[in-house]
Amino acid sequence: MALLAEAIVLGVLTGGVYALMASGLTLIFGVMDIINIAQGIFVVLGAYLSYVLETTFHIDLFLGLLITMPAMFFIGVGIEWVFIRRIRNNRVMLSLLVTYALGLVIEGLLNFFFSATSVHLSAPYIDASFPIFGFYIPYMYLFSFILSIFLLLCLYVLIYRTRFGFSMRAAMQNRTAATLIGIDVERVSAITFGLGVALTAAGGMSFGATNAFNAASSYDLISRLLVIIVLGGMGSLSGAMFASLFMLVVSAVTDVIWSPVWSSTVFFVLLVILLLFRPQGLFGKAEGRRQ
Repeated sequence: MALLAEAIVLGVLTGGVYALMASGLTLIFGVMDIINIAQGIFVVLGAYLSYVLETTFHIDLFLGLLITMPAMFFIGVGIEWVFIRRIRNNRVMLSLLVTYALGLVIEGLLNFFFSATSVHLSAPYIDASFPIFGFYIPYMYLFSFILSIFLLLCLYVLIYRTRFGFSMRAAMQNRTAATLIGIDVERVSAITFGLGVALTAAGGMSFGATNAFNAASSYDLISRLLVIIVLGGMGSLSGAMFASLFMLVVSAVTDVIWSPVWSSTVFFVLLVILLLFRPQGLFGKAEGRRQ
């Protein structure tokens, strides 16, 4: 029973981090109709940036986010301006090819500068833990969860309580109509892509502190993130958050009561079952968005 309770708690804490990473991916799709296959490698890039700040400049992992998040934001804006903005027609399909190619380039650069050897972020609180209900929870899981909830709340305020958020939601509903009422959709898209990439800096730091990683870690990450946003409903932030928590808890419980081999497979099994009955996902709309 204690192992099961521990699995549920760790699943919830880890799910919060995945919700943060998935929210950036689904936000980009909701505003831009872009499926960012490179989101996984951006998470790994964020982890490596934290690794450099930690090992070279001895900057605390959480303080380092004050550097890595703005840096990743500007990287995202630059990528949108140079590559994504050129896609005019068949955006979904072409975005898959463009972001996949970008992911391969970034992966190659990371392997060149850091090699394929796995590394792990370190800090005094990473290996520390505290007791609760007869088992121990690592402080890093709790800190990462709190950070994720804080950033998700900030994202909520930005989207639903600011003028820019109004522009973003208008672009989500109808890009053409948003342009007609004076919204600079290109600017909104660039900032949105930058925000989606910036969130991977925090997600990457949390991921790198709880897992050994290298450039190839991006493949497992993007597969999980894609499952989460499809399960929750493409473009739905609330769906991405619910699906992240649900999937990570189910995965952790499966690991304990069945086998670690099936803890990853359960992601895809549940996705297939859901799509048979609800193709639009849990929170997605059946009808497509008008352009």
